[in-house]
Amino acid sequence: MGYTVFQAAELQFVPRGDEDPRSLAGLSDALEHSRANVWRYPPGARGRRHRDLGQEEVFVVLDGALTVDLGDPPERREIPRGGVLVVERGTILQLRNAGSDELVLFIYGAPPETGKSEFFEPVP
Repeated sequence: MGYTVFQAAELQFVPRGDEDPRSLAGLSDALEHSRANVWRYPPGARGRRHRDLGQEEVFVVLDGALTVDLGDPPERREIPRGGVLVVERGTILQLRNAGSDELVLFIYGAPPETGKSEFFEPVP
């Protein structure tokens, strides 16, 4: 039996990139058959609009509020703190923090597929 305990105060957040204000704490090294990360989105930050063809995903709002555009044409939904969004493989989505407080998300995907996404023009 194996397990790993992560404490929120001890997570090491790494910036996503020069032009991307988001940061993430990777949890996937502790997993074999899925992927997981905790993400921080400062106010105004957004991810790329994409469709993941390799995995289904679960988004848990730990703090702040998630604004997500789902489908094509996009339907905008607001997910408050404590809310959970489950997205089937192949669904187009774009995540954003439209609020004035930091958004913290736990994102879980299975199977642990990478590189199977298609990207689209962002939703304004």
